[in-house]
Amino acid sequence: MSNPQGKSAESAKYKWIGTRPDRPDGADKVTGRARFGADFNLSGQLIGKVLRSPHPHAIIKSIDTRKAEALPGVKAVVTAKDFPSRPT
Repeated sequence: MSNPQGKSAESAKYKWIGTRPDRPDGADKVTGRARFGADFNLSGQLIGKVLRSPHPHAIIKSIDTRKAEALPGVKAVVTAKDFPSRPT
C-alpha cells in the first residue's frame, strides 16, 4: 500500500527516522554564548580548588597547609586526614 507521497504506510509512521534533529541552541553552544550551570555565580558561593601532586605515584609523607590557610578568602583547607579512613 502507498500513500499519495509515494511512501508506504509502514514508512509513513516513522517520519523522524533518518532526519536531522532541529537544534535551536546549537549555534550558541559552538560559539560559546550558551550559559551552563557552571557559568553562574551566586552570592555567598564557595569555589573549591584541587591541588594535585606534581609527582605521579609518589608517597606523600606530609602536607604543610599553613600557606594555603593564610591566603585571603580561604574558608577551609581539606586534606585526606579530614576524612575517616576506609576499611580495607
